[in-house]
Amino acid sequence: MPANDDQLTVEVPRSHPPRRLGLSGKLLLLTIPLVMIAGLMIYVPAIANFRMNRLNDRLAAANTAALVLDAAPLGMVPDSLARQILTSVGARAVAIKMGQQRRLLASADLPEAIDHDIDMRTMTAWSAIVDSLETMLERGNQTIRVVGPAPGGAQFIEVVIDELPLRQAMYRFSRNLLVVSLGIAMLTAGLVYLALHYLFVRPMRRLTANLVGFHENPESAARIIVPSRRGDEIGVAERELSDMQRDLVSMLHQKSRLAALGLAVSKINHDLRNLLASSQLLSDQLASVPDPRVQRFAPKLMRSLERAIDFCQSTLSYGRVQEAAPDRRMLLVEPVVAEVRESAGLAADASIAWISAIERELSIDADPDQLFRVLLNLVRNAAQALESRPKAEAATFQIRITGRREGSVAIIEVSDTGPGVPARAREHLFEAFQSSGRPGGSGLGLAIAAELVRAHGGDIHLVEGTIGATFRISIPDRPVELQSVRNERARA
Repeated sequence: MPANDDQLTVEVPRSHPPRRLGLSGKLLLLTIPLVMIAGLMIYVPAIANFRMNRLNDRLAAANTAALVLDAAPLGMVPDSLARQILTSVGARAVAIKMGQQRRLLASADLPEAIDHDIDMRTMTAWSAIVDSLETMLERGNQTIRVVGPAPGGAQFIEVVIDELPLRQAMYRFSRNLLVVSLGIAMLTAGLVYLALHYLFVRPMRRLTANLVGFHENPESAARIIVPSRRGDEIGVAERELSDMQRDLVSMLHQKSRLAALGLAVSKINHDLRNLLASSQLLSDQLASVPDPRVQRFAPKLMRSLERAIDFCQSTLSYGRVQEAAPDRRMLLVEPVVAEVRESAGLAADASIAWISAIERELSIDADPDQLFRVLLNLVRNAAQALESRPKAEAATFQIRITGRREGSVAIIEVSDTGPGVPARAREHLFEAFQSSGRPGGSGLGLAIAAELVRAHGGDIHLVEGTIGATFRISIPDRPVELQSVRNERARA
């Protein structure tokens, strides 16, 4: 069904993940329970200590009352005075044991039974905590007999008190402690939160915001994070992120330039092939001219035009990282080297000495056109390196090509007496648009040469420790297929 031009296109909004609790909220939720746990750990021993101090105070008051009651002659203390003393002590009875005698010094409204016995002489920290919690959880008004050390020669003193006043005092202490603890906890939680927020949360928010902004426009250098001077892990993360973003921006800019270059080359390639085809037609007409000089140079011109057309055909294949597979055959190296010299314009150039040291009848298993391209790129680079040197040193200008065979591997070296390859260019020597340091250089020569050599299963590298620059090419022969050899012998 044809589409209606008036039909509205409904754009479905992108679904965003549900907003979750941020890092600050998680930090706050973590800080509050930790502070509460710390307050609880302080409260439990504090309430136990309060209870022990309260009981010790009762024992101290009972000791004072015991001294008064024991000093008075028997029966000389009236009951009203004894009640007043017990009321001031906050006890129902005070007794003391001396030797084998247990003497009740004063008593008032003694209960029929004692609910709890507490011996302060054997009290431990754990039992104090447990007893204090039991006291706060109980209900009603139980009676407690508290035993403690006595002054003088007495063995111990005991006092009977009500538990309700003790429990009420513990409740008041807990309430006051809770108010103070809450204030301290809120202040501590606030300080901890602000410290962690300043040290960790805010830098992490900065990193997160930068990542989000950089994701929106990764080609903008303005989105690169500016690292702080922190020396901790966050500072390391900021510096590493800044370096990574800078490398990514540079790589994206390079890819954009490559894409623009590929588009331009594809347009130029179309018209250039038409021009070369016209030139090829003219060269075909020149071949029919009887002039001996024309007959000498016309085949070379035609061959050069054919190569140029083939290069145009393969230009876009390099943009797709797909060089044509080499059409390999055994061929002599010397004719290829001689053709490279003529194509580079060095045959008539007396300012650059040309030395060819190729083993006689040296053959190589390679594609002739691709081998020509590899050597031509290397020779042109060497010639351009020599041209960058002062003219006063022209007597030392030299390009040398050597070739030899090591077993089943053919080795060709192209060297010059130029300034050599800078150290900063060696790391990316065979990468496209990286190795050229000359004005107008494209930086593609070595990249193309390396790709063609590797397509032959060979290797190309810069030889260290030589005058100028020396590139060594190693191309192994193809393995012999025994079955095909047997078939050929059988046909023979």
